[in-house]
Amino acid sequence: MKKINLNALLIVVAAIAVACGIYFIFWWHNEIRVAGGRTSLPEDAELSPLTGLPCQKIERPIAVMMASDPVARPLSGIGQAAMVIEMPVTDQPNQVTRMMAVFQCAEPQEIGSIRSAREPFIPLAQGLTALYAHWGGEHGALEQLNAGVIDNIDALKYDGSTYYRKPEIRKPHNGFTTLALLRDRVKSLGDSLTNTFTGYTHRSAGNQRNISNIIETITIPYDEPYDVRWQYDRATKLYKRFRNNTPETDKITGEQILTANVIVLETTAQPLGDQYLAVKVIGQGEATLYQEGARLNGTWKKEDAASILRFVDSQNRDIALVPGTIWIEYTLTP
Repeated sequence: MKKINLNALLIVVAAIAVACGIYFIFWWHNEIRVAGGRTSLPEDAELSPLTGLPCQKIERPIAVMMASDPVARPLSGIGQAAMVIEMPVTDQPNQVTRMMAVFQCAEPQEIGSIRSAREPFIPLAQGLTALYAHWGGEHGALEQLNAGVIDNIDALKYDGSTYYRKPEIRKPHNGFTTLALLRDRVKSLGDSLTNTFTGYTHRSAGNQRNISNIIETITIPYDEPYDVRWQYDRATKLYKRFRNNTPETDKITGEQILTANVIVLETTAQPLGDQYLAVKVIGQGEATLYQEGARLNGTWKKEDAASILRFVDSQNRDIALVPGTIWIEYTLTP
């Protein structure tokens, strides 16, 4: 009798093990795990127009304003963004930067800290046909948003529902949300989650460059403690992010921020009021693209608020991006 029960138990355990194995394999092949340009979805899945990587479900991009202040670091969810755009937002002598993280395929557990809208980021979000998520904003930005230039979700209206604060973190750095909460609010407002962004041109995955003079270090000359350095990793062909000489990590994953494309754009800015900057994002200027250790010189172009931000060569042809995430760094020239 004991032998029969033991055999039955072994059969049950084996069945559970097989079921768990099948579930793990299914999960592994369907989970979206972005690390600067890596996902675990099948190669024949639909490709994201932003990253050129397989995407389980392509929806309208969601652009979230995020802090850059040292007290807010490490940021939650920043490592899962498909694209991040960073630029100075205040004038000298204290030139503070801010970031707009654009999400499409990956689903971070949490996003924050979330900060206010700034005017130069609005047309960049418009060019991506994104939804714009922010916590209040400077006067001119709020005037545009309230006039309906872009679908936006303001935390000042939805604090405690779509957005929430963490009491253990000092204000104004304690605002957070999730993509699920943002999508629920979009649906309740009657806005669309359908993607209409046509996307960037990407190189084929097997098209590797033969580079003799690899650029190991990219320095972005923001004022301390906002200064940025990207370090090329030959093994992964990705760039590792450092801020103030410290590896920058995602608070949720604990992993260092990686990207496949670092794009440095030169532009100008004018004072906006007594402290803010009106950074020029419409027009054109010099662009430097870093991919797989190579440096490519080109031009950035954005015709108007609704048009895509393009990166073109001397023949006005779009420069193909390496499949993976994109970090855009605006730098100011006199």
